[in-house]
Amino acid sequence: MMKQVLKKLTPFVLALVMLVVLGTYVKADTADEAAEAAALLENIKGTYEPLFPVITKPEYDQIWLDPCVAAMGEENGPMVAEMLKAACNGTIYGQEAIDAYGDGSNGAQFDCLFINGVSTITFDGTRISGADENGTQVFSHEYTYVSKLLLAGMMEGYLYETADEDAGEFKYFYMMPDTPATTYHLEFRYGSNVDDLAKYNEGPYAYWLVAGFPVDADEEMIKNVITLFCEENLAEEQAEGAA
Repeated sequence: MMKQVLKKLTPFVLALVMLVVLGTYVKADTADEAAEAAALLENIKGTYEPLFPVITKPEYDQIWLDPCVAAMGEENGPMVAEMLKAACNGTIYGQEAIDAYGDGSNGAQFDCLFINGVSTITFDGTRISGADENGTQVFSHEYTYVSKLLLAGMMEGYLYETADEDAGEFKYFYMMPDTPATTYHLEFRYGSNVDDLAKYNEGPYAYWLVAGFPVDADEEMIKNVITLFCEENLAEEQAEGAA
């Protein structure tokens, strides 16, 4: 039962995907799509830190437990809560994760942290920048919309690229349509190669997907994002139990 819960695919927890999925460009780059991509950057303006180190602090254990007990019962609920917290709290990605998890068929843990020395990322319109733990700027570039990027017919996001030749691993930002106002968090990837960014369990970004959280989030947003995470991942399990 626990593996079934952790293998559910929802828009919130891409990190639970246990399949090799490939991304392709969505050709229809219309003016409407470009407007959507521009609106997304406007709607996520702000500074973000990694989500899971915040919401898995011990003081929020009860918020995790309540929906899991409601879905799975008193006996299984606590174990489910711990499994959900662990699923996206990994610290390895790329070849190291591939060596540890293989194709993920026997389970895996996703790394949802920022990588390449970045502790916070700021979105300010078309400019995206990042700073290290001391507040020193690591990168700062202007980005333009390229196209939508489709992942195995299941997820669709917006791909942005900078023209700066020194961008390195920050050349592309691949953003899911999440915003603080809709799902209380962000989901995205960044890197130097589009094909690699479009793969989940192979390549240099295997088992890595950023979950970003506003640095100025209040307790209500923390409660909301935990509750949403649990409810979306347990919805199918509840439906199966009711049937």
